[in-house]
Order: sequence, then C-alpha cells, then structure tokens
Amino acid sequence: NDREYNLSFKYATNAIKTSKYNLFTFLPLNLFEQFQRIANAYFLFLLVLQVIPQISSLSWFTTVVPLVLVLVVTAAKDATDDIKRGKVFSEHQIRTRPHTHKHTPSKYPLISLFPALRLQSEKWMNVQVGDIIKLENNHFVTADLLLLSSSEPLNLVYIETAELDGLVCLLCYKVLQLVSEVRCEPPNNRLDRFTGTLTYAGQKYALDNEKILLRGCTLRNTEWCFGLVLFGGPETKLMQNCGKSTFKRTSVDRLMNVLVLCIFGFLAFMCTILAIGNVFWELNEGSHFTVFLPRQNDNNAAFSAFLTFWSYVIILNTVVPISLYVSVEIIRLGNSFYIDWDRKMYYARSDTPAMARTTTLNEELGQIKYIFSDKTGTLTQNIMIFNKCSINGKTYGDVYDDTGQRLEITEVKRVDFSFNPLADPRFVFHDHALVEAVKLENLEVHAFFRLLALCHTVMAEEKKEGELFYQAQSPDEGALVTAARNFGFVFRSRTPDSVTIVEEGEQRSYELLAILDFNNVRKRMSVIVRSPERKLSLYCKGADTIIYERLHQSCSKLMDVTTEHLNEFAGEGLRTLALAYKDLDEEYFSQWKERHHEASTALEDRESKLDQLYEEIEQDLLLLGATAIEDKLQDGVAHTIEQLSKADIKIWVLTGDKQETAENIGYSCNLLREEMNEVFVISGSSPEEVRQELRHARSSMKPDAADSVLLPERTLVKGVKVITDEEVNGEYGLVINGHSLAYALERSIEVEFLRTACMCKAVICCRVTPLQKAQVVELVKKYKQVVTLAIGDGANDVSMIKAAHIGVGISGQEGMQAVLSSDYSFAQFCFLQRLLLVHGRWSYLRMCKFLRYFFYKNFTFTFVHFWYAFFCGFSAQTVYDEWFITLYNLIYTALPVLGMSLFDQDVNDMWSFQHPQLYIPGQLNLFFSKKAFFTCALHSCYSSLMLFFIPYAAMHDTVRDDGKDVADYQSFALLTQTCLLFAVSIQVLGTWSSMSYWTAVNTFFVLGSLAMYFAVTFTMYSNGMFLMLPSAFPFIGTARNSLNQPNVWLTILLTSILCVLPVVTYRFLLIQLCPTINDKVQMELSHAFTASLFSRRSGYAFSHAQGYGDLVTSGRFLRRPAMFLSSGFAHTGRTTTGFSPMGRSAGYSPTGRPQNAKVPDVEGTSLQMYRTFTDSAL
Repeated sequence: NDREYNLSFKYATNAIKTSKYNLFTFLPLNLFEQFQRIANAYFLFLLVLQVIPQISSLSWFTTVVPLVLVLVVTAAKDATDDIKRGKVFSEHQIRTRPHTHKHTPSKYPLISLFPALRLQSEKWMNVQVGDIIKLENNHFVTADLLLLSSSEPLNLVYIETAELDGLVCLLCYKVLQLVSEVRCEPPNNRLDRFTGTLTYAGQKYALDNEKILLRGCTLRNTEWCFGLVLFGGPETKLMQNCGKSTFKRTSVDRLMNVLVLCIFGFLAFMCTILAIGNVFWELNEGSHFTVFLPRQNDNNAAFSAFLTFWSYVIILNTVVPISLYVSVEIIRLGNSFYIDWDRKMYYARSDTPAMARTTTLNEELGQIKYIFSDKTGTLTQNIMIFNKCSINGKTYGDVYDDTGQRLEITEVKRVDFSFNPLADPRFVFHDHALVEAVKLENLEVHAFFRLLALCHTVMAEEKKEGELFYQAQSPDEGALVTAARNFGFVFRSRTPDSVTIVEEGEQRSYELLAILDFNNVRKRMSVIVRSPERKLSLYCKGADTIIYERLHQSCSKLMDVTTEHLNEFAGEGLRTLALAYKDLDEEYFSQWKERHHEASTALEDRESKLDQLYEEIEQDLLLLGATAIEDKLQDGVAHTIEQLSKADIKIWVLTGDKQETAENIGYSCNLLREEMNEVFVISGSSPEEVRQELRHARSSMKPDAADSVLLPERTLVKGVKVITDEEVNGEYGLVINGHSLAYALERSIEVEFLRTACMCKAVICCRVTPLQKAQVVELVKKYKQVVTLAIGDGANDVSMIKAAHIGVGISGQEGMQAVLSSDYSFAQFCFLQRLLLVHGRWSYLRMCKFLRYFFYKNFTFTFVHFWYAFFCGFSAQTVYDEWFITLYNLIYTALPVLGMSLFDQDVNDMWSFQHPQLYIPGQLNLFFSKKAFFTCALHSCYSSLMLFFIPYAAMHDTVRDDGKDVADYQSFALLTQTCLLFAVSIQVLGTWSSMSYWTAVNTFFVLGSLAMYFAVTFTMYSNGMFLMLPSAFPFIGTARNSLNQPNVWLTILLTSILCVLPVVTYRFLLIQLCPTINDKVQMELSHAFTASLFSRRSGYAFSHAQGYGDLVTSGRFLRRPAMFLSSGFAHTGRTTTGFSPMGRSAGYSPTGRPQNAKVPDVEGTSLQMYRTFTDSAL
C-alpha cells in the first residue's frame, strides 16, 4: 500500500478509455479515417482541381456541397457510435470507491493494520496498483484484486460473475489474511486462470483464481471485503478481453470495392477518349476560332488535350458514387432497426428481444449456405432433468409392468418424497425402485448419491430453515445435486475447507482437501475428501470415455454392462456421465499433497504440472455407475431446420455430446431422417482409417466421383483452390466423432473430409472441442466460396462464432459470452428462420436493387455529358445546369431510392415462410454481380443515348408558338435534365418488386422529389435570384419560357417511354418464357389476391369431401398417416424423450399465423393425404 514505491514501477492506472475519440481528436482523426476511402479522397482531389481556372468548368460548390454532406453524415454516425460505446463505462466512472490511502508497510498481517488505516472516498479511476480498497455489498469490483479479508465467517466472499461470463450464480472465494510480496503473471486475457505467489515470513503461498476478484464481478451476500489491487485499467483481465474483433465485410462490400476500381478505370478511359477528340478538333476546327478566341501563351493542341482530360475528370466525376457509402450505411441501419423492432422475434418468457449488434452484415444474412450450430442450449433448452441412472449394473428410471413391458410415465404415479423434509418439491421421478434401494441402505446406491452430493462446485443458499436454493455454474451440476438431495443425500452448505451434507437425516461434514476441477481437456472433475470417520476418498465424475481409461481392471464386467446402459441412454437423447471413486492411502496422499503444493506455487508450467499430478492420482478408479439427464428440444427447432433445409441451407451440428446422443437429437429435430438413403458414421482411429471411411462414403453417394474437383481457374485468398459442389442422387447424412475429426482436419485429409461432408444434407460432429468447432468453420471458409453462419449459446462457442462470416448468439442458460461475441442475438433457435428467410432475404434484395438503381441513375446522368462532348467541340462544357448537378444525388433522386431500399418487399413474411426456395437466389448471388453491374451499365448507355439525342432532335431548328427561337443551350439543358429526372423516377417503379407494396410513403417520395425539382428549378431560374447573384443563377426565365410549350412535354413523355420500354419488354418476356422462383411466387400471390377480391360466402353450409362414404363402409380405419405433407412442427423420423409439439412450437408462427397454413388450393384434405399414402394398398 506504498503508493510512492509502487508508482516507480509505472503500472497502468485504473482509468480506462473505451471511446475512440475525444473533443479535441474527433475532427482530425475522423476526417483522416474518412479520407482513407477511395471515393472521398478522389472528391477531395477533384476539389483541388476545381481551384485551377484553366481546368475547371464547374463551380466549386458542385463538389464541395456533396462532399461536405457526406462527411458530416458519416461523422455524425461515428460520433453517435462512439458515444454509445463509452456510455456504459462513463456511467461507472462517476461512482466512488472507498480505498485505503495510508502508506502502511505491507510486511505485517493485514488484520492488525486495519484499525490504523484511513478510508478515503475517491473515483475508482484514481485507484493505483498496490492500493488496498474496501468493497461493500452489491458493489462492482473496480480492478483485479487479491482478496485480503472479509466480513463473513471463515473469510468467505460471494461474488456474481454475470458481467464477465453472463452466469448469474454465486461463487465462493476464500480470502487471505496476510500480505507481503506478491509475484504474479503479466497481464493477459485468461479469465479462467491466474498464476502467482505470495511470500510471507519466508514461505510461499500459491495464488490462483480462487483468491482473485476480477474487475466486472459484483459482491453479493457479503457486508464488506478488502483487496489489494494487482492490475488496473487496461491491464485488467476484463479489459484485456475487450480487444478489437475481426472486422467482417460482406460479399457485397468486397464486390463494390472491385467495381469502384473498375469505375475509376472506365472514367480514365472516357476522359482519354475525349482528350484525344479534343486534339483532333483543335487541329481541324480550332484554328477557325483563333481570330476571336486566341490561344493563351501559344498553347498547342497537346496541351489543350491535357487540360481537357482533367476538365472531364471533374465533369464526369458523378460516375464515381460519392454518396454510395453513406446511402448504404443508412439502408443497413434501417434494416437493423427492423430486426430490433420485430415483435415476432421477442421472447416474452425471458423478456429478450432480438438484437442486431452490428449494422454492416444485414444483406449477408440473405446469402447463408452453411449453418454451424451448437446443440446444448441452442437446439435444446439447456434445462436439465435427472431422468435415469445406472448403479452397479442396474438401471433405474424406467417402470415395467408384471409382464416386463415398459410403461409410459403418464401411467405411473410419481415418487412421493414427503419422507425427506429437505426434498425439492419440483423434482419429479417415477421409478419407486430407486427410493426403495436407498431406504434398504444399498451400499452402492448410497455411494452413488454421496458422490453426487460431494463432487461439484454448487453453492447453497438457505434463506429459511429447510428452504435450499442451489446456484450452479452449469445446469448439469444443478440437476445432479438436486437428484441427490431428493434421494436423501442433501448438500447443505460448504466452506473452502469442508462440505456439509445430510445423509438420510444425519448431518455429516466432510473435509474438502482438494478439488481437481473440470476443463474442456480433462472432461472430468474430482474431489478429495476426508469423511468424519477419517477415511480418505476421491470421487470423480466425467465423460464415460475419459473415466473408462482410468478404471481398475476389476471393473471390466461392470464396465461392459454400464456401457450397454450408456448406449441405451444416449439412444434416447439423454446426456450421460460416468461416476467412479477410489479410497486413498494417507501416506501416499501426504506425499502427493506436498508435490501438489510445489506445482501450485510454480510460476512456469503450473497447469501442465498440475495436470500430471491429477492424472497420477485419478487412476485405478472403481466404477459406481452413470447418470442420464434429459435436455429437451426447444420449441419449433424441428420445423426451423426443415424450413432452412428447404431453402438449401446445409446445417452442421458441432457438439461435445456422445455420438449416440447427438445422433438421436439429430433425428428428433429433423436434421437426420429415416428417409435418407444412408447416414455414414466416421469413427476411424487412425488417419488412414478415416481416409478410407470418407472415400467409401463418397463413392457410395457418387460412384463416378472424380478424385479432384478443384477448379484451377478460380482461386480464393492466397491461391487456395475452390471446391465446387457435387450433385448426388438422394439425401445422405454424416456423423463423425471427435478423435476421427482430429485426423480429418489434418492437412492431408481435410479436402477429402470437406468433399464428403459437403455432399451430405446434414453433418453432425460429436465430442468436439471449442478449437475443433472453429477449425471446421475455417475449413469451409477456406475451400468454399460461400457465406457461413455459426450459432451458439455458451463460452465454448465463442471461437466458432467469431470464425464464421456471421455469428449469432443465443441468450440462454450458459451466460452472455456467446451473445457478447456475436453479430446478432435472440433467445430461441426458431427465430433463426425469420432472421434469414425474412430479414436476411429482404435486406439482400433491397441492397441489390439499390445498387443496381444507384449505378443506373449515376451512369445515365454521366453518359449524357459524354455524348454532349462530341457536339461542343470537346470543350468540357456541361450539359446540365450547375445547380442541377449539385442537387441531383442529394435531393432529386435520394428519397425514391432510399424508400425502395427500406420498404421494398417482393412477398410478405408469410409467403416467405411458405416458399423457402425464395432464399436460394441470394446464395447464388443472382441479384447483384459483375454481370448485373455491366448489364446495368449497358442499360444506362442506352438510356443516355435516348436522353440526349431525342431532346437534341426535338429542339433542332424548332421555334416556339409565337415564332421565337427555343433551340438555345439553356432550354436544351433544362429539357435534358427534366427528361432525365422523369426517366429515373419512372425507372424506380420498374425496379420495385411488386405494386402491391406501393404505399403512400413511396408515392410521396417519388412525387415529392419531382415536385421538389420543379419548385427549386422555378425558384433558381427566377428574376429575383438572378438579380441577387447573376453569376450563380444565369438561367433567368428559362423554366417559364420552356415548360409552357407542348412539344417540350411531348418530348419528355416520348423520352421516358423509350427509356423504360426495354425494361418492361425484358421483364414481360422473362416472366413468360423463363420465370424465376420469385416471379412464380409473385404470380401465385397475385392470383390469390385476385381470388380473394371476388370470393363470397357460400349459402351451402354442409362441408364434406367425396369418398368418405366408401371408405367408412369398406371397414378400413380412417386415420392420418404417420408422415404429413405439410411442413408443420410434427416431425418425421425417430422421436425421443416423448417430445411432442406443444405451446409455442404447436401454434407459434413468426407471422402471427399457423406455420402449416397454406395458400388457397394447396393443402390437400385428410382423405386426399390418406389416399396418397395408401392407394397402393387399396
């Protein structure tokens, strides 16, 4: 606590900065970032050119106004984002935290120093490393602290870690009562580990996570505690985890960058042509004008061409879309709000709305080809229920009658636990045999439940006598401890050194000597306890494959029987754990304890040394049995997967569960189906075996498959070849376990694995680690030119979520780490179909139509200048009024295109669900590509020819009604720009998907833009504006003199018709000869809409279907077949755990209507469906 001494080490202060800008750096830093965009830098370059009078033929404001507007809008958006980013932390900065400020030597026990300490309230941003601070109940932890003392007995501290990992559970920490010198690891982002030592009185003490309070935690159920600041500010583990995430760009973004570069090249090409034209004109015609337009300084034709080149760079600058990026950001922001505001993606049970955590990936949601999903908590509810168990070779949980037939649980009375006053009334169990075994004091059964009551990290709260509340880090542990509680082995309380349980009414306290904690590598957890009879025991629970490797040879027969039970449990979709124990020798344990202390105080390789010790003591275990926990499917999962499969989206499930469990869940949720031709299981134990199994599966699906399907002419980043999709006859599935997947991901086999997996309709990877999940995603991204999405709910899914193009987090039972790392989040898996099939498809459709229309209107605008150059002597004169050039993109054409991009729908959400095939064009990138771009450029070229030559021909040698000449430059400019504005405004009508979605807002945008044009034009061409600024408003009286002529309006009409005619013709022929899936659905929708207008109620009130009479008299049963034609929630294939559609899954529809509701005349009657499946039998 010596501040002056600690400051000499220059530790980081506790002040943090989460915002990018401050008041002084915002303007220069933001402008620097904006001018890194090519388009912005290009327009800044144009502004410099316009200052040169020999080059510029346009006023400065034609470039300054659009550029300034773009910069201001972008800066406002960046500032808003930055304010939001720092809002949470700025709120915390006003909080004050009392901490000690007396410079007291730290070599004495702290307890004796507390009376001498003076507490001083200060903002936590002023806390320094080495300070001793005091926290009170419900306070946030303000820095990474070494716990020193607390108000609780035995110096316990209870904290809530929801701010770190999202888990709203209480953890128990033991604090130290002495302090001297602390040596620890450097700052890092590992939340689950801490390595350090404390030296006091010449003896070293190990420091680990249990003695550290991390910034972001909250103190609970503890009056106060003192802590020593170890890390502050940016060096805390919380802030170390706030590093920059990988910036994700959409395929549309990448394509736009390529197209912008192409546009620059095309601009240079056009300017070069016009400069060459200027050379020829100067040589042939220019000499005729030198009499009254003498060349300055005797400049020759070459120099004139050089100046002309740069002049046309300025004039044709509109071919480069400066406002494109701002418009794109506005559209993405609007579509993100649609996701946030969607009530049909709101989960009322947990009060969780859908959230778009990024605004840059919306259109990518309409192009997903592969979905990588976790199972537990994502497809399932992650609400665990103790269902069955196997103890000493006997199973419990199923109930049989006298004939040995298994009974349904609905037919059996539930077990009455009234004999246990501490039982949980919510716990349900039906097998009375297990209760009888407990009452008969079966030793193995007692040992089984004793292990469950002791081997865990659950915290117990007892607010009233006998009312226990468990806080568990995982739902699995909570379910197991609750089961032990109801069967008479009640976990009552714990301290850092003991665990107190009630065994059949008798309270017993076990000394807790060591906890060998669980992690994703060990996949098991052990505790070493000493019973009240001074007997040493090790209790272990974990994955069966891990436990079996450590069993004593005498357990071989029991292991075989238990394996059969485990396979049976897994076949029913249950989550399984194996339980084992061993008795320890006191002398051996004393030696092991000393080595454990040495390893735990090591600063280097502490984890590996501890793992070796854990491996040593967890040998020769005796098997007790296994548990089976039920984790039910979420509502609507089966239907969602079925819908996404119809949209040609491939779903891969990556789970850490057993193969049997994952496979059965796959059947339950319609991922795997009995109708599949074959489901291949890859379980090789060597690279060669895995390779052979993969090749066998591939040859079975496609016997004539070539050895190489790599496309040499198409490559991805760094020259990686693209693997194309291979068509197969039929549907196949693939199941691969963790150890086989490790071989399949090796460089020599990865292509073979990917080829085989991509030929399958569904893939399930079992027993995978978090790293393997990310590797699978990266493999698909590496060799496939597709868009991937990863969805999960736990911390073990974070790497997968970050690796995919789009990450989706489920806010469920496993905390908020997945949500905090995701791009989109919601509460239920079933919302994924609405996110993709509705919001994603609409966003992609709107963005593509926006880009096509935006390039069309800008190219058309610019090409007219190009044609005019051949008639003005390549003099770089503009064909439009300067004010029209300035306001064309900002006002006249901005609202219609934004309205289309924010409100356009080809079909509504209900029809999107009924026709998932509408999603496929987005996967194939059909709506906007290089081909579509060049088609748009050709269309613009045609329109510009019409817009220039028709007004030119109409005004050539033309006079007004009163005989005055109308063929002047200003009248021609006004006519041309009016024709242009009408043509592009009518074109937006043709770009719109369906007239049924033409709303009052759209009408206001289009008509309002035209009205704005005429209002501004008449104002700027008025006498008053000319008198105020003659040089800025030279078109005096042009509007009123030209627009009152009938031939002018006929020219506008003719030009507009000729511009739109090719589009209308093409669309008509396409719909008639080669309609797309979108065209077919829109036609079906229009027919249904027309039929509804002319439908009326029938006076015939008796509803019946022909054929029922014959069926009834034939003696056959009227029944609905097991398989349905409709795509409702009733799923085909194998079912498990008695899953039945109910609640939200039975009647929920994101559109507010039943999902199995069909359009008129689509769904057959019950009798028709019966005949479909039984005609062959008749």
